[in-house]
Amino acid sequence: MTRNAQLQATSTPPSLADLEAMAREQLAAVPPELRQHLGDLVIRVDDFPDEETMEEMDLESPFDLLGLYRGVDLLQRSVGDQPQALDMIYLYRRPLLDYWCETEEDLTRIVRHVLIHEIGHHFGFSDDDMERIEQGA
Repeated sequence: MTRNAQLQATSTPPSLADLEAMAREQLAAVPPELRQHLGDLVIRVDDFPDEETMEEMDLESPFDLLGLYRGVDLLQRSVGDQPQALDMIYLYRRPLLDYWCETEEDLTRIVRHVLIHEIGHHFGFSDDDMERIEQGA
């Protein structure tokens, strides 16, 4: 039985810890030539984005955001820059679970997709860049 089938068969939704473990598994599957550039990237799973993020992203609903990269992307960094706060990828549990229930896609694939998308922002890719990459352009 796949992890997704196991999760769907349970009566309780995956916890924050479950999603964090899933994200860490998916991070470990990132090719080493990319993973080596992630440095001390932190993955954090919260139920929803906080109020500041909601305002900053101009979200109508906390369900509108599945994940978010916070940090200075690699294209914007300079060797002489003083280290700032850690680069973080936030995954938002409740919006992810809502999307999972609506689409019935494999939850592991959803988490992987969002994680890879946010890692793309770490590398300085725009949403348009990533869409072109996903479409094979």
